[in-house]
Amino acid sequence: MHGLFVKIVSFLLSIFSMLALQARNPTFPNPYKKVDMSKFTETFSDEFDGDIDYTVWGDHHAAEGKSTVRRGSYWNKNIAYTENSNLVIPVRYLEDGMGGTGAGWYTAGLDTSGREEGSTGFSQKFGYFETRCILPKGADLWSAFWLMNNDVGNIDGSGQDGTEVDIMESAFYGRKPFNNVVYCNLHYDGYGEEHRGKQVCWAYVKGNPYEEFNTYGVEWNENEYIFYINGMEYARSDFGGVCQNPLYMILSVEMSGADGVTSGRDNSANPDLETEFLVDYVKVYQYNDLL
Repeated sequence: MHGLFVKIVSFLLSIFSMLALQARNPTFPNPYKKVDMSKFTETFSDEFDGDIDYTVWGDHHAAEGKSTVRRGSYWNKNIAYTENSNLVIPVRYLEDGMGGTGAGWYTAGLDTSGREEGSTGFSQKFGYFETRCILPKGADLWSAFWLMNNDVGNIDGSGQDGTEVDIMESAFYGRKPFNNVVYCNLHYDGYGEEHRGKQVCWAYVKGNPYEEFNTYGVEWNENEYIFYINGMEYARSDFGGVCQNPLYMILSVEMSGADGVTSGRDNSANPDLETEFLVDYVKVYQYNDLL
């Protein structure tokens, strides 16, 4: 009887999730659909117990040691650091700038592409990818944990060669009733006129994700992507045909605006607006039958 009850509740939650997405309303992760870790073996783990391992993590969209414009702020990996076994990606206003650029708001995007000299990086096809983190407090910015490869830019009408998989994005701090909402997206065929994208789902995170740790993950196989919060499923999709090539990981914080000028906050030093993205770990697992 309990098993039947679980199946009925799980089915109703799935229907509710589909209707909520169509109405652009957030839903909740399904406690009756949990990721099955018994079918995986760990292939990557960074718990940030020491300094940032730059043989794995490099600048995303930036040259070694240089800063690059990323919408309303600048990215530079050297602003990130580790503390108390956490990776810290801060959002800071720097009067003197960093990496050859001037005054402005600075944060970082770190990836495992391995494109920087001396970096091996990390990429994998299929498996389960997860991070445990506290989201950065602050309006007009968002944090993300996502997957990417160079073939995302190929224009061929398919995401099978490369898809941007946004496992978690957070952009609604202070925007009630969406303050606790995160979402997942899929993108392929570049970012121009041929771009194809889908917002797969919005989901509520229990408690306060800006002060409490939560896990965000995706199970990716040849047939679909399945998105999880704290091990509970909240969305799945096969949009684009599902990527069949290895993808690398990205952790990032971005600010609204353009050309290094923010659009939603003071473009001057203000300690009250400084914040940080706190990452406890990043782990990757592979299906046992693919090892």
